Amino acid sequence: MRLERVGTYLWQIPQDTGRGMRVPGLVIADEQLIESIRSDASLDQIANGATLPGIVRAAMAMPDIHQGYGLPVGGVVATDARHGVVSPGAIGFDINCGVRLLGTALRADTLADRMEALVDALYTAIPTGVGSRGELTLDANALDHVLARGAAWAVKTGYGDSEDLARIESGGGLEGAAPDSVSAHARERGRRQLGTLGSGNHFLEVQTVEVVYDERAASALGVSEGQVTVI
Repeated sequence: MRLERVGTYLWQIPQDTGRGMRVPGLVIADEQLIESIRSDASLDQIANGATLPGIVRAAMAMPDIHQGYGLPVGGVVATDARHGVVSPGAIGFDINCGVRLLGTALRADTLADRMEALVDALYTAIPTGVGSRGELTLDANALDHVLARGAAWAVKTGYGDSEDLARIESGGGLEGAAPDSVSAHARERGRRQLGTLGSGNHFLEVQTVEVVYDERAASALGVSEGQVTVI
């Protein structure tokens, strides 16, 4: 797949690459990430996404791009409300899957020789993977409240703070949610995984801030070089 560099961390799949692309593809990544991205079909999927009827501006790929079903995971497209299409493959099977960066008071140099112990402790404390179960046990009525209210249910039940809702898209819930439309099989799968890290490409990472490029933004977010964070 032909890529042209158009910025420090911005690459373009030109519209004239072919395939009936209506707009170019844009990929946000550094050189190391680009090398990794080229190892699967992600760029081909972005080019395919650029052929969607009514697509606006570009088919875009975030730094976490990897091969998906139709559009890659980490792909973003928008289509015109009047003449565009709704693409289930672009919506994805992990719809509304979010990522949050949490800052800690720990410094990388004080944690270096205890990282393995920390990872082991996190793995022990946080249920993860297929078949895992959290501490929550919900009956059908309680699950209805989860499905209808989303993150607001978690806050009301003591599993979050009201400030959290302001940092989640749509406040962590959707108007008009209809729990009765969810099948019994899907309910059972979700009921068991609620309160766990889940499976698939869900993850928890302990990271270190190596470089700060925007001091003002970093200060506002409480982020500094050498800080340990969790994502």
